[in-house]
Amino acid sequence: MSSSKATIYNVAQQAGVSIATVSRVLNFPLRVKEETRTTVMNAIDDLGYVPKAESRARAFMDTRRIGVLIPFFTTPSFVQRLRGIAEILSKNEYELVIYPVNSKVQETSYLETLPLRSTLDGLIIVSQAFDNTIAQRLLSNDLETVLIEYYHSRFSTVEIDDVAGGYMATKYLIKKGYKQICFIGGQIKPEFGHNPILKRMEGYQKALDENQINLPEDFVHEYAFDPGIVLKSLLKYGLPLAFFAATDLQAIALIKQARILGLRVPEDVAIIGFDDIDVADSFGLTTVHQPLDESGKIATNLLLSRLSESSQPIQHIRLPLKVIERETA
Repeated sequence: MSSSKATIYNVAQQAGVSIATVSRVLNFPLRVKEETRTTVMNAIDDLGYVPKAESRARAFMDTRRIGVLIPFFTTPSFVQRLRGIAEILSKNEYELVIYPVNSKVQETSYLETLPLRSTLDGLIIVSQAFDNTIAQRLLSNDLETVLIEYYHSRFSTVEIDDVAGGYMATKYLIKKGYKQICFIGGQIKPEFGHNPILKRMEGYQKALDENQINLPEDFVHEYAFDPGIVLKSLLKYGLPLAFFAATDLQAIALIKQARILGLRVPEDVAIIGFDDIDVADSFGLTTVHQPLDESGKIATNLLLSRLSESSQPIQHIRLPLKVIERETA
């Protein structure tokens, strides 16, 4: 059945639910059980259903609204990406609509239903992974989409090489003469979204292997809720110690703990972070700089370019990284 003929009644019948349930899935997806929501969304996909009110809106599409799907948007690195996005949208008189993601259920429900709502001109998805079913839903419903920090061949993307970044940070410490180099990853393991920590750790290990540096297992921490505990546990190996923290926030936690313990930074404990968030300079943090604000600006320009001219080619942009040398390493 084509999208022009499929109705909400057909969807409800195929999914074995009421019309009210179909409506709730489209408008309030978090209020519907995941199993039911999946059944309804599969029926919508199979039938090519477009809600009536929204098919009219689709014909007059120009809401001047751009959605940004983003996890933990109060985290400094994400705030900086949003700042770049907001700057470009403001200059082009577009409204920014933030969809904050704090759980896997929330992530899934937004990705499933936003393409069907027709309330946005375009969507920027930040650091979220999704399967081909979601990709096809975005494409078939003509919701122009750009991705930040996640690659998909069907969409324009803006990303960095996290493996190269991890290698760069570790190589910097090795060149400074450090042999006892610990890796500190994220604070907790995320239950959803794209996670760059493993790739940064891969770069760390690559640099160690190239330089034939073999370290005990307790020098590698993919996740560390309290980096200070890790620092204390490694003092038994003697000083100096060096740390590659996969985020600046973890690096700053290490700086604070080193000072509490009366250790000199960088003489006793050298620390390099990753991201170069705004406060990194205040802490004198040596870090791997990635263009956070710029990534938001570039992604938004790519999106607006496609909205103004749909024949614009899909682009995959990889932004450069560099070590910013300050006082901590």
